[in-house]
Amino acid sequence: MPARDPLSDEAIQDALADLDGWTHTDDSLQKTYEFSDFREAVSFIVRLSFFAEEMNHHPELENVYNTVSVALTTHDAGGAVTALDVELASKIEEFVWV
Repeated sequence: MPARDPLSDEAIQDALADLDGWTHTDDSLQKTYEFSDFREAVSFIVRLSFFAEEMNHHPELENVYNTVSVALTTHDAGGAVTALDVELASKIEEFVWV
């Protein structure tokens, strides 16, 4: 299955089994991270941006002080969850320090 094809609900649930704390909500994979302070939260966003640029796949981010909410969906697939979203979520989990 090409990376930008929408995943079935079953495939998404299978992927979530390996993505601690992530949920499938509103046609996206979502997770909120809480850091010790604003600087650490922004550092996370910057690090995430390098992976997103490398993949040419950009998340929706919201930052309020020490909290960063991430939502992953593939706009090229009509706003559905694809293998690209699962891959980026996995990369985030590999480097996040909270």
